[in-house]
Amino acid sequence: MTLDWHDAEDIGIELFEKYPDIDPLTVRFTDLHTKVTELPDFEGDPKASNEGILEAIQMAWLEEYQDAQD
Repeated sequence: MTLDWHDAEDIGIELFEKYPDIDPLTVRFTDLHTKVTELPDFEGDPKASNEGILEAIQMAWLEEYQDAQD
C-alpha cells in the first residue's frame, strides 16, 4: 500500500503506530510534514501538502491517540 496526502486516516494510523507516545496536538505542522514524508509507505509529492491536509492528518492521528488512551 502506498500513501499520498489525501490518505489522512491511513497516515494517522501509521503515525500513531510509529509514535504512540506523542500527543499529536504537540507536533508543529512543519514537524508533522517531515514525519509524514519519512513514512516508508508515503510516496506523495512533499510539495503537495497544505495546512488543511496536515490538519486532517493531525486529527486522524489524534483520534488514534485518544482511542488508545481510553
